[in-house]
Amino acid sequence: MWQAAQVAREQALHTLVREAENELRLSAAGLEGHLTRHDYLPQLLASREMVKRFLTNRGHQDTMPLNLLLDQFRAIADVSDVYLLDRLGTTLAASNWHLTNTFIGHNYAFRSYYQDAIQGSRGRFFGLGTQSLERGYYFSAPVWLDDTTPDAQPSGVMVIKVLLDAVEESWAEQDAELVVTDKDNIIFMASRPELRMTALYPLSQEEHQALLDSRRYADEPLPPSGIQILDYRGDGSRLVRFTEGPLADGSYLGMTRHMDAFGWDMHILKSLDPVLNAQWLAALLAGGLYGVVTLAGGVGWQRLRLRRERELFAERERQTLANVRDELERNVELRTHDLMETNRLLSDEIDERRRAEESLQQTQDELIQATKLAVLGQLAAGINHELNQPLAAIRAYAENARTFLARNRREAVDENLAQVVELTERMAEISSQLRQFSRKSGGSLTAVPVQACFDYAMRLYQGRLRNANVKVNRNWGEEETWVQADLVRLEQVLVNLIGNALQAMAETPDPTLMLGIETSDRDVRISVTDNGPGIPEQNLARIFEPFFTSKSPGSGLGLGLSISSRIINDLGGRLEAGNQPGTGARFTITLPRDSDPDRSRLANSQEPISHA
Repeated sequence: MWQAAQVAREQALHTLVREAENELRLSAAGLEGHLTRHDYLPQLLASREMVKRFLTNRGHQDTMPLNLLLDQFRAIADVSDVYLLDRLGTTLAASNWHLTNTFIGHNYAFRSYYQDAIQGSRGRFFGLGTQSLERGYYFSAPVWLDDTTPDAQPSGVMVIKVLLDAVEESWAEQDAELVVTDKDNIIFMASRPELRMTALYPLSQEEHQALLDSRRYADEPLPPSGIQILDYRGDGSRLVRFTEGPLADGSYLGMTRHMDAFGWDMHILKSLDPVLNAQWLAALLAGGLYGVVTLAGGVGWQRLRLRRERELFAERERQTLANVRDELERNVELRTHDLMETNRLLSDEIDERRRAEESLQQTQDELIQATKLAVLGQLAAGINHELNQPLAAIRAYAENARTFLARNRREAVDENLAQVVELTERMAEISSQLRQFSRKSGGSLTAVPVQACFDYAMRLYQGRLRNANVKVNRNWGEEETWVQADLVRLEQVLVNLIGNALQAMAETPDPTLMLGIETSDRDVRISVTDNGPGIPEQNLARIFEPFFTSKSPGSGLGLGLSISSRIINDLGGRLEAGNQPGTGARFTITLPRDSDPDRSRLANSQEPISHA
C-alpha cells in the first residue's frame, strides 16, 4: 500500500506540474498582452498637434480642450488615466481634471517613467499612485517640439496609467493561486487580495527603507507573506506552505516564470489536495486488491449457502411484492372513489358559483338602475320647474281661448290653441328625456356617437345650467366620433359626471363646464372638466370606492362614481380622475374607437329615441 501510494504521488505530481506549466504560460501571456496593447498610446498622443501647440503656448491657451481630448482617449483606449507633464515633471493636463484627486499641479519628477522619457526614451513603471493609491502600470513617451538638432531635449512627457484589477479578476476563475513579484520580491498582483502588497520573503531594514524612499509602494508596510519552502524538485517546481495568511490551511506546488519584458516573476500555486487524494485512493485500491485475494479462498464454500439464502430472499420478495400489489390495488380503488366524490363536490361548487355570479350580475344591474332612478330624483326639481312654465302658459292660453270664443274671435282662438299644441310638444320632449334615461340597458356593445350622448346629457341639465349661468365649452371637431359601448350606460355615466361637476361648481363665481373628445388610432378619450375646488389629494386614491363620499350627510350615498367606474370597465375602457393644473377636477373616459360604425346596426339595436 505504501509503494502504491508513492507511485501514485509521483504520477499526480507530474500531472500537476504539467497543468501548472500550461496555466502559468497562459496567464503570463495574458498579462503581457493586456499591458503591451497600450504601449503605443503615449507616443501616439505625444505626436498630436494639439499637445505640441499647447506646450508651445501653454501660458496663453485654455487647458480644458486638452483635458477633454485626454479624457476622450482614456475612454476609447479603456485605460485608467492619461496626463501630460512639462519639462520639470509637473502635470499640465489630465483626463481626471474633474476629480478631487486630479493629477493636475502635482510633480512626478521622482518617477522613473518621467526620468526615462525626459531623456528621450520610452519609459515603463509599476507602482501605487500617489493620489489615488491604486496599483497601476505606467507607459510614458517624450513630447518633442524640435527633434532635428543634436542637442534637442523633450519639452514634455505624455503618460498613461493602466489598472490591473481586470486581470486579477480573471485569475479568480482558475483552480490555482497566481502572484506576481517585482525584482524586490514584492507581491504587487495576486489572485488573493490578502497577498497583495506583501513581501514574498522577509525584507531587511535597508531593503524596506529603500522601497519607502523610492515611493513605488507609497507608505505600505509590506509585511512578509509567510511562505515556507518544503522541498525543491528536479523539474523546477517546489513544494511550499504558508505559516500565516489566507493560504495557511494547505500545501501547494509552486512554479515560477520570468517575464523578461517587465522584469517580473509570475508564480503559480497549485493545491496538493489532488496529490493527497491520489495517494489515499491508490493505497485504498491496493489494500482492496490484497483483501480480494485474501477473501477469494472463502468464496467457494460460501456460494452454496449464499445461493440458498438468495432463493429464500427471492421467495420473500415475491410474497412481499404480491402483498404490496394487492395493497396498491386497494389504495387505487379507494383513491379513485375519493376522486370521484371530490369531482362531484367540485362540480356542485362550480354550479353554485355560476348561480352566485348570475345573481351578482342581476344585483349589479338592479343597483345601476336604482342609481339612475336616484339621479332622476335629483333631476326632478329642475324638470318640475321646466314643466311648470309650459303648464302655466297652457292655462293662460286656454282661458284666453275661452274669452275669444265667447267674443266669436275664431282667429285669436286658433292662435292660442296653436300655442297650446307647441307647449304640449315641449312637455312631451321633457318627459321623453326622463323616460329615455330611466330605461334599462340592452347589455350589448354597439357603435355609439359620443356627441349625441353629450347632447342628451346636457338637455337633462339645461334648466340647472341656465339658472346657474354655467358656461359650457365643447372641445371637439365637426366630424362625428363613434366608440364601441352601450348607449344607455354611457349616457348614464356622462349624466353622473356632469351632475357631479355642477354640484362641485355650486359656490364658484364663474362656473365653466368643459367637455372634450380626443381621438387616436385605437381609443377615444372623453373628458368632463369643471373649475370648482377640485378633488383633495388624499381622496384621489379612494374616489371610486363604493359608499365613499365627501358630501354632507344626506346629499348622496357615494355610489355614483363607483358604479360609473364599473360600467366603463364592463365596456372595455377605464375611468380616471385627477385635478387640473390650475383648479377644478377632470374625469376622463377612455373607450375603444369604432372607426367604421355600422349605423344601421345601432339603429336596430335600440328603441327610437328623440335625441339619437
